[in-house]
Formats: sequence, structure tokens, C-alpha cells
Amino acid sequence: MSQLPAFLTHQNGELHLEGVALSRLAREHGTPLFVYSRAAMLASLAAYQRGLAGRDHLICYAMKANSSLAILQTLVRAGCGLDIVSAGELERALAAGVQPDRIIFSGVGKTRAEMRRAIEVGIGCFNVESRAELDVLDEVARSLGRRAPVSIRVNPNVDAKTHPYISTGLKGNKFGIAHEEVIATYRHAAGCAGLQVVGIDCHIGSQITQAGPYLDAMDRVLDLVTAIEAAGVPIPHIDFGGGLGIDYNGDTPPAADDLWAQLLARLDARGFGQRRIMIEPGRSLVGNAGVCLTEVLYLKPGEQKNFLIVDAAMNDLPRPAMYQAFHRIEPVVPRSGDGMTWDVVGPVCESGDWIGRDRALNVQSGDLLAVLSAGAYCMSMASNYNTRGRAAEVLVDGDQVRLIRQRESVADQLRMEVPLA
Repeated sequence: MSQLPAFLTHQNGELHLEGVALSRLAREHGTPLFVYSRAAMLASLAAYQRGLAGRDHLICYAMKANSSLAILQTLVRAGCGLDIVSAGELERALAAGVQPDRIIFSGVGKTRAEMRRAIEVGIGCFNVESRAELDVLDEVARSLGRRAPVSIRVNPNVDAKTHPYISTGLKGNKFGIAHEEVIATYRHAAGCAGLQVVGIDCHIGSQITQAGPYLDAMDRVLDLVTAIEAAGVPIPHIDFGGGLGIDYNGDTPPAADDLWAQLLARLDARGFGQRRIMIEPGRSLVGNAGVCLTEVLYLKPGEQKNFLIVDAAMNDLPRPAMYQAFHRIEPVVPRSGDGMTWDVVGPVCESGDWIGRDRALNVQSGDLLAVLSAGAYCMSMASNYNTRGRAAEVLVDGDQVRLIRQRESVADQLRMEVPLA
């Protein structure tokens, strides 16, 4: 079993995040409840900043991991740009106070309206994923009398050794332009009056726990940069994406500063040490900064399975149902003894509504559990399935607590609907 994430400790017989008892937060704000550590996020960011110190670089937080406004503000104020994938994320990014030229727009399906708005506000770069997208972006930019800054996302056919749903750098994935088509695509982009080539982009997947795939992808991208520039198209920046994993269950990803020491050594050895570097970490900045608090509702022992029913569900924590993902589950106030083996499940009417399988827990109805590593791809993927309101969120800073999202009510959900007369 892995250690508790940083800034999560047992004090006086119960779990605390930084200086705050989690049981207190559950009493004050109810459950399910997402709780985030500001110090944990900044410590994770600092590892990247150390790794890239002295280099021309821009770290853009991939806000799809967790787009809550206070999270974005925390990271932007600490020096991050933002990586977006939709018009909604663009407006959130601007609301968080990021400078538009520190925004990167990724994603395979940008619409004309999204392109137009992003050009008008002056974002730093579009990461373009197809030849067809290039042509549409060129058309939109010319209609505005502007040139859109573009970086072409290449698909290096590198196996990230991760879950198939979050692997993005293989030929069979929908992302990026095939390695063998890249040079022709760059020549085409350079000839478009509405486009300005500013870089090259590569992102091979998420929850990567080894350095090898990054090094393989870097070599392929640098080979392409050499070939593209030989064809007469300069490449001002190189974007190596994100995807570094976190420790969910004894996983051992390299620390961000250690990973970048390896990558920069490879970059220097190949003569690209002065090139501007862009990266887009997401999960590795926020994943282990968050926990989800949930109350035990019922214990339901069975002949084949023992079910522990909690008030959090797949609409709050979708990763187990979607990816069969593991989240460590800890009692907020541990009881003595071994307990029993339980499947931890939610109240949603789906057999896929589970949080953890075969967990040894000594609990009773009314106890609180902390679902760990819940800072990424939980609240940002939450839904209203079964007309369940999305959870409240709080941000902990030392011994201070700030409510950053109110609990969603049924009235909130119905407000946008139009009933029949």
C-alpha cells in the first residue's frame, strides 16, 4: 500500500488535510464533499518549475483535469498558463485571470465559433489535430483579418503504457496527425495566409508512470523538427504535452523535476537546448491534492459479496465506472480491528456504480470515508445522473477553509428546463 498523499496526515486519531480535520468539513458542508489542498497543488507545480528553471518555457495547466475557478486561479497566480479544449474552458480561463497569450487551445473538434472567439481574444496557440481543421482555422482567421498561431499535434505512434481510453499517441487513436504526413502538413500550413506556424505539439496519453515513453516521443518529435525545418518551416517552440501519472495505488511515476532532468539532457544532447518548451500537466498538479468525503449509509453483507453503501456515487466519482480505476479509500476516523472485505458502492441505479472493490474496512453506518486522489477527473466529469446534485467543494490553505463551490440543488438543475404548459 502506498503512503498517504502529501499534506494528508493522521492527527489526534483522524485524517487531516493540511491543518484541518476532515470530519469538521463534513459536518460543516455535508457529503459528498470535495476537499483540496492548496499547498499540495503548489508543491506539485513547484517540481515542474524547478525542473524547467533557467529554460525558456511555459507551463500550461490542462484544465480539463479540474476546472473549478478557484483551482484555476490558484495555479494561474502561481505562474501557470492554461490548456483548454472548449469554448466553455476558454471563458473559464479568462474568468480566472490568465493572460490570453498564455492559453493553448487543444482538442480534435474545435468549431468555427470557438476558433473565432479564441482568435478575437488573442490566445497564444491553437494545437491543430487535422489537415481539415487547419483549413477551417485559416478560413476563420482570414475572415477576421488575422493570423492564427498554430502548432500541429503529431501522433508519434508511441505506446504510453497506460489505460487504452487515455492513450493518445498510437496510430489507432483519434488524436494528432500521422508521423508520415507531418512534413506535408507543415508545408501546407506555412502557405496559408491566415495561419502562423509557431510550434509543434505531441501528447501521448495520461497517467504515464515511466520515463521511457516520454524519451521515445521526444526523439521522434526532434527528428520531425529537424526534417520540418530542413523543408523551410521554422519551429519556434516544442510542446511535449502532459500525462505524467500520480500514485493511486503504489504507482511510482518519476518526480516531475527528475523527469525533466532526463528530458532536458536528451534535448541538450540533440542540440535543441535553447528551444522554447511548452508543457501541459493536469492530473499531476491536482490529482493527489484532492479527497472526496462520503458518509457510510448502509452495510449490506451478502452470500457472495459484502456491500458498503455510501452517499457518493458514479456521478461524483466517475473514474472507477469509466476506467475501472483505483482510488484508495480510508476511514476519516479509523476504528480498531480488521473489519470485513467490502465492495464500496453508491446509490445510483447502475451495477457499474462502485467506488472500490474488495476493500478491507472496519466501519459502521454514519462513519466517514475519504476517497483519495480525487483532485483530477472527478468533479470535472461529475454529472446529474439520477437528478443528483453535484457536490460542494472547499479549498484548504493551512488552517483556513474556503467554500469554492456551493452544493447544487434540484432547483439549480431545473432552472434551465422548460416544462410543458
